[in-house]
Amino acid sequence: MSRLNEILDQARNCRTCESHLEQGCNPVIQAQKSAKLLIIGQAPGLRVHQTSIPWNDPSGDRLRDWLQLDKEQFYDSSQIAIVPMGLCYPGKGKSGDLPPRKECAPQWHKSVLEQLPNVEMTLLIGQYAQNYYLQDKPKTLTETVKEWHRWAPTYLPLPHPSPRNTLWLKKNLWFENEVVPYIRRYVHQQLKN
Repeated sequence: MSRLNEILDQARNCRTCESHLEQGCNPVIQAQKSAKLLIIGQAPGLRVHQTSIPWNDPSGDRLRDWLQLDKEQFYDSSQIAIVPMGLCYPGKGKSGDLPPRKECAPQWHKSVLEQLPNVEMTLLIGQYAQNYYLQDKPKTLTETVKEWHRWAPTYLPLPHPSPRNTLWLKKNLWFENEVVPYIRRYVHQQLKN
């Protein structure tokens, strides 16, 4: 068994936060050493928790649309690694899901990412991933995403593709006009090689 597979098995069996999770633990993560694209989102939603399939919800539909990838391509772990900030569904809050558990990223990210030498681009979806990975970034998500050139192609900060962000997307048409085409070109070019 490869070192990455050992780490993934350990991560999938992690119970560190179990006492804080109303729905219990179900770490959702996908990766293979050959992956060229890394997606770091927030944490699985309830539907993802129930199915154990990452981005298996309307947010995932929008993300796949942004990338112009079908489900078969998106779930090909030899090409695309998916390592959320929190591996388990954190539960429901007042205005949506709770934030990802703070224990997860420090416990798992470094060891998993060290085993992904072929990643050329990392999509940082939402403020939790951006706050964790981007140094000297602007205070707001909108400003951070507007300055995407600063980190591209290594990191690409994105808003969350949740249907709750439809208003943000309508107010910030530049995102789908400038950023999405760049990501699509880059991702398709990388996945061809």
